[in-house]
Amino acid sequence: MKFPNLFSPIRIKSLDIRNRIVSTGHQTVLVSTGIPNDELAAYHAARAKGGAGLIIIEVGAVHESAFFSTHTIQAYRDACIPGYRKVADAAHEEGAKVFGQLFHPGREVYGLTAEGTRPVAYAPSSVPAERYVLAPKAMSRDMIQEIIESYASAAARMAAGGLDGVEVVASHGYLPAQFLNPIANVRSDDYGGSFENRLRFLLEVSQSVRRRIGDAIPIGLRISGDEQTSLGLQHGDVLTAMEVLDAVKAFDYYNVAAGSSATAGGALHLVPPMRIENGYVAPLSASAKERVDVPVIVAGRINQPQEAERIIADGKADMCGMTRAMICDPKMAAKAKLGAVDDIQACIACNQACIGHMQVDASISCIQHPETGRELVYGDKTAAATSRKVAVIGGGPAGMKAAMVAAARGHKVRLYERDRQLGGQVRLAQLLPGRAEFGGIITNFEREMQLAGVEVRIGASIGKADLRDLDAEVVIVATGARPRASDMETADDAHVVEASSILSGTPNIGMNVVVADRRGDWIGLGIAELLATRGHSVRYRTSGYMPGQGLHSYLRDQWIGRLHSLGVATEAYSRLFGVDGDSAYFAHTATEEAIVVEGVDTVVLSDHYAQAAAFEDVGGLDNEIHWIGDCVSPRTVEEAVYEGLKIGAKI
Repeated sequence: MKFPNLFSPIRIKSLDIRNRIVSTGHQTVLVSTGIPNDELAAYHAARAKGGAGLIIIEVGAVHESAFFSTHTIQAYRDACIPGYRKVADAAHEEGAKVFGQLFHPGREVYGLTAEGTRPVAYAPSSVPAERYVLAPKAMSRDMIQEIIESYASAAARMAAGGLDGVEVVASHGYLPAQFLNPIANVRSDDYGGSFENRLRFLLEVSQSVRRRIGDAIPIGLRISGDEQTSLGLQHGDVLTAMEVLDAVKAFDYYNVAAGSSATAGGALHLVPPMRIENGYVAPLSASAKERVDVPVIVAGRINQPQEAERIIADGKADMCGMTRAMICDPKMAAKAKLGAVDDIQACIACNQACIGHMQVDASISCIQHPETGRELVYGDKTAAATSRKVAVIGGGPAGMKAAMVAAARGHKVRLYERDRQLGGQVRLAQLLPGRAEFGGIITNFEREMQLAGVEVRIGASIGKADLRDLDAEVVIVATGARPRASDMETADDAHVVEASSILSGTPNIGMNVVVADRRGDWIGLGIAELLATRGHSVRYRTSGYMPGQGLHSYLRDQWIGRLHSLGVATEAYSRLFGVDGDSAYFAHTATEEAIVVEGVDTVVLSDHYAQAAAFEDVGGLDNEIHWIGDCVSPRTVEEAVYEGLKIGAKI
């Protein structure tokens, strides 16, 4: 076997698990009524069928005060039991074990109530977090006791629902971690002050859960090995807590993560972006293994079986959380077991449609695998009733996805790309600092097309006159977008370049640069960083209300921090309207007041794109024609790939 350690069975307490691959708890936003539903069952069943050993369902609120968002499972209600049973049965049928998460966020509440109002947040002390601006109410002793018992009641409901184990969530600065943290916990009673007192809440939770569900069912603890912020728990504090807890057999395993929800820097580690090193949490879990005698799980940027195998072989953990790897490719585990590593559609940690969706209250998905979260619609693609000849014009993400899906359903598909390489704008995106992994989309999709039997013709430019000669019953147009013509006032001596042209090798960029960002995405921020690392003096201005306003917060915050470290000054609410030989002219978007930026050699414009030639006027042709992706409306890779899936599944 190619990965003998990863695919060896493991026992947690008395529970046997078929391999060491874990889908760790993560919010899917598939739950809409507080009860696990068919969508959630189908989602986890797909990962179980794909070979995962252990699936940990997303957090279940243990108490009415444990409000996190309107999509959180309400494990404090008996009504959750049939829902848990539905998920458990679906995963068990495919051979996986299933745990549930016992959760109270404390002060870390990000959502609004169903009425659109801010909830009351409860915490050990009335100490606000930095990232979520709710001022929490300090819990009374009676409330603490009530919540401790609520953990036990919720655990009993999970057990009644057929789950194989439960996991107390103390990671990422949530309630048990707030009790442990002397900055968040300033109580003067026996739940605050000394380390022993601050650990009391977590210890009593474990005892309460154990009394209620007995010794047969495993009880685990998820905890950040380091909260990665000066305002949170440090590695030494966590190790000491784990050692004390393990000495009294409080938990049957430990699930080690990193980061904290309480600060922008700490929150990056909840779902670490691609700039962060693969498997970087393993040193924290290795330290934990030296202190405890029960199995240790580690999670954090482990997106390939090779990485997981190495971590386990080196004794740094007993199991590996590979959550996003299975969001991107639900069959990752099964492919790895067969040794078919080249067939794995590897996660690139873009975070756009997984955690990025959660942050806008949309259900989970993946930009490469939009079937994720839509298993009931696209989980099982039916073979086409009749095999048809299909021509796809354009080899960017939209065209490649449409081609692979259509071919997998039995159509005869030929894809035409005018350039000598596939990938469209992804080829440019991967050239920015810290974004090389984004190019994995191209590698993954090329392999999927190969496996599906798509015929690919590169260097093939197709015009309207060529459509009649394609010998295709169906034509899918995916010709993408191009930079739009500038509408600015520019003097003859002004030096203005389009952002993407820098990635294509445009020379003669001046030393003093202003990046004018109208898009609010990765391009403007990435170009600013790229030029700063090349030694240019860079100022960044955006017409949005913040730099990178269209990006999910973990990527945006990390990028803004990077620009700050490079000395790039950033300014929002700035609309560029003119450039001359040494100045750039902006208007404040809220007041229309003029802003003059002097001492400018080059202005780099990150502007919106316009549709490329898309064969709109095709009257008289017999072909069935469809348009997808940026040639319909320039957006992101996510929309392009999703539209490719939809048309590939439809025709």
